[in-house]
Amino acid sequence: MDAFGVYVHVPFCATRCGYCDFNTYTPTEVDSSHAQYLDALERELELAAARGLPPAETVFIGGGTPSLLGADGLSRILNAVRNTFGLADGAEVTTESNPESTSPEYFAGLLDAGFTRVSLGMQSASTPVLRVLDRQHTPGRAVAAAREARAAGFEHVNLDMIYGTPTETDDDVRRTLDAILGTDVDHVSAYSLIVEDGTAMARKIRRGELPAPEEDVYADRYELIASTLDANGYGWYEVSNWAKPGGQCRHNLIYWHNRQWWGAGPGAHSFIGAQRFFNVKRPETYAQLLADGALPVHDSETITAEEAHTEAVMLGLRLQEGIPAEWIGEGARGVVERHERTGLLETGERLRLTDAGRLLADGIITDILAAE
Repeated sequence: MDAFGVYVHVPFCATRCGYCDFNTYTPTEVDSSHAQYLDALERELELAAARGLPPAETVFIGGGTPSLLGADGLSRILNAVRNTFGLADGAEVTTESNPESTSPEYFAGLLDAGFTRVSLGMQSASTPVLRVLDRQHTPGRAVAAAREARAAGFEHVNLDMIYGTPTETDDDVRRTLDAILGTDVDHVSAYSLIVEDGTAMARKIRRGELPAPEEDVYADRYELIASTLDANGYGWYEVSNWAKPGGQCRHNLIYWHNRQWWGAGPGAHSFIGAQRFFNVKRPETYAQLLADGALPVHDSETITAEEAHTEAVMLGLRLQEGIPAEWIGEGARGVVERHERTGLLETGERLRLTDAGRLLADGIITDILAAE
């Protein structure tokens, strides 16, 4: 088996952000406790490891808000992975954290436990933008948290930003980029806002309380972000991710290279062999199934060779390294040549997006797959 990762989903949040549709629960929405969740998680990891899977080369704890568990709770999760799957030599171990639930002591505890990377949700350095996103942290807290993580000894620190928020301006984006560049982090993720059905933000847009995001604005903001980061030593390695040399997130590369991972926790997805499956979402149901000795899988599917090819092209073309040109079927050669003539693709032994092509990545990938 190629590089293997373990993802752990922490489904708890103090409050719900208006744009979020992840499987998360605030204290008023769930009956189970953090302790019950951790007990159940340990049981899932034991059952999963009994399937003979290899040691984890990467571990990623996401959410939700993993930092609500504190350094002790996150250390317990890492120890559970270590005692079940085991960790490969030089394993990358990451946790997401909300800046508001971190401190110098928190980062020191993570480092002592064996974490090697921290990802902080900054989203924006603009108070009005954070207010529209229903984020609870103040703009300066994310910057302070990044500096605290670096001071604690973390070599690898990521800041997430979101662009294209309704009411956001170019100056808001510039202010966010300036704040990021002042922290000396080695990784930046920049995601365009996606307004998901069923979220508070979608309802506000539908009622006319907020303007809908505009595609042209997304493109302009992406170019601003890309040019700024490129000029300051961050190279793009995936359409939405930039890193200084050696700072790439190895766990996310497992996803983009279509490798294998076990996803533990309520609602977590796994990809093992040709099977993709996901857990039940409710923490109470998750804990009860594991207490009964059963894996908490809700549903599964077998990935066909054709589906595996589609996913490999979709994911691989988003990477700076691109994909082998031989992966593309004869039926799509004309589409590839057309996008090469218009400056959106580079061809040769590998197929890669150009800088202009990155702005239209989804459309280019769809065109190629539809023509195959």
